[in-house]
Amino acid sequence: MIATAIIRLREALSRHSSLVVAVSGGVDSMTLAFVANRWLPSRTSMFHATSPAVPPSATSRVRRYAELHGWNLLVAGTGEFSDARYRANPVDRCYFCKSNLYDRIRLMIQGTIASGTNTDDLADYRPGLTAAGERAIVHPLVDAGIDKSTVRAIARYYGLHDLAELPAQPCLASRVETGIAIDAGDLAFVDRMENSLAPIVGSQTPLRCRITRRGIVIEVSAEHVDNSNLREAATRLCAEMKRSLADIRAYERGSAFVGKPSVVSAPDHA
Repeated sequence: MIATAIIRLREALSRHSSLVVAVSGGVDSMTLAFVANRWLPSRTSMFHATSPAVPPSATSRVRRYAELHGWNLLVAGTGEFSDARYRANPVDRCYFCKSNLYDRIRLMIQGTIASGTNTDDLADYRPGLTAAGERAIVHPLVDAGIDKSTVRAIARYYGLHDLAELPAQPCLASRVETGIAIDAGDLAFVDRMENSLAPIVGSQTPLRCRITRRGIVIEVSAEHVDNSNLREAATRLCAEMKRSLADIRAYERGSAFVGKPSVVSAPDHA
């Protein structure tokens, strides 16, 4: 089954004479980049965007893979923080983020731009896909009929176990409640909080630090909501950084995202 999926993916990639993979550092785009570089190295290059919304750990992961596997990688900023529409954090913030990303890639590298979108993503509310459609961005994983579980299986097949087990890592801006302006300092706080608290609950446990109108909300899997060590650490860290801890509650995907259309199930981020 995995071998068949890889063949389909190779066929989808082979349709393009020159490919630029937008690599975020997550399992989907990283696995796509690995396969593309393995089978079509002369046709493939990678682009990784740096931004206050991108966890430093993601950038480190991309650089490490590029060095290990000989990727032709360009790392650069995409300028979304200069876009007032993005910083205002509207319902469709991801549209402006992806618009800036793809427009910057097109200015810097020639080739067909590919995203790491998989078939599971198509059921969600993803304004970024609208930006992609307007710019003729291709989605090889979708073209090959590959969902998230198959992406992870492909990573395991190639021995990329760190990717296969990598938890979902949406951008840091996804932690900010819709309508609260995106601020680089807030995003650095979120990254520090999540990295500091993760060892308490385990790296494979969902953990989000949300910035809401009520204050800081920590979301974690239900069995850890009453973890006294977690509450003590979160309270102390918030106090150190002059923030107010409002709640620790069960993780809910996309809970910082308000005003989403009722016809869809989830936002472009979690």
